[in-house]
Amino acid sequence: MQTITKVHKVAAFTAGEEGGNPAGVMIRAALPEEPAMQRIAAEMGYSETVFAAPQGDGWRVRYFSPDGEVPFCGHATIALGAVLAQQNGDGIFPLTTNHAKVTVEGRAHANGAVAALQSPGTSSSPATPALVQEALALFGYTLADLDDRIPPAVANGGAYHLVLALRSRDKLRAMRYDLNKGRELMRRYGFATISLIHAETPQRFHARNPFASGGVYEDPATGAAAAALAGYLRDLDWPHGGAIDIVQGEDMGAPCHLHVQISDEPGSSIRVSGNARMIGE
Repeated sequence: MQTITKVHKVAAFTAGEEGGNPAGVMIRAALPEEPAMQRIAAEMGYSETVFAAPQGDGWRVRYFSPDGEVPFCGHATIALGAVLAQQNGDGIFPLTTNHAKVTVEGRAHANGAVAALQSPGTSSSPATPALVQEALALFGYTLADLDDRIPPAVANGGAYHLVLALRSRDKLRAMRYDLNKGRELMRRYGFATISLIHAETPQRFHARNPFASGGVYEDPATGAAAAALAGYLRDLDWPHGGAIDIVQGEDMGAPCHLHVQISDEPGSSIRVSGNARMIGE
């Protein structure tokens, strides 16, 4: 296995040659000290930077936002899969996070890769009425704005996310909130993001993911939230037909596409795949 000391810049979940969510990827023989990883992530300014080092037949990984460490990050995992495929050839790469063992598959092409992650196991539970009211107030929404087919829930696919489904694509497009108030709410409840979604069809979703907990107003593509959402839809017996597609980032001018495959086994891993493009390489 080769190791690198530079920080690669990779746009994950691109829509063709456009958009994508940028992530930093650093691969070294050993992980840097935690303060150094935090400093590098802050200097990068991306929503997440992933750090990886060889461990056994796979890689030990940690994820940092500008404001702190996060337990799991989907788009940075896709970015890592692209770099590993570029450096080591196509394959499935075992990853050990702080809390789980996952994999990322990468198939390299000229300027990136097609990559797919297998998330940690999933879980979901109903959101309390008090939490729902507090979150709605943050965004200026009301109960009437919610899609009652997909009740508010706390879902996990490697990290916790509050899922709020909106009846209207226009309401999703108009999303606004105060960053400091959002950070306080998300950190108090332990949420990585709040996952705001609109179901265009049973298999096609639009999403926006405020990431105030990490000091970022919004992520243009959020693989961990996609896994959490898919696990929740499975628990809900939603007619997903085995897969959903998530369109994200359009309202930010950074179009992204995530393809999500859902097995029938309750609580099992979710496969999230997409394209990745190297930035400035």
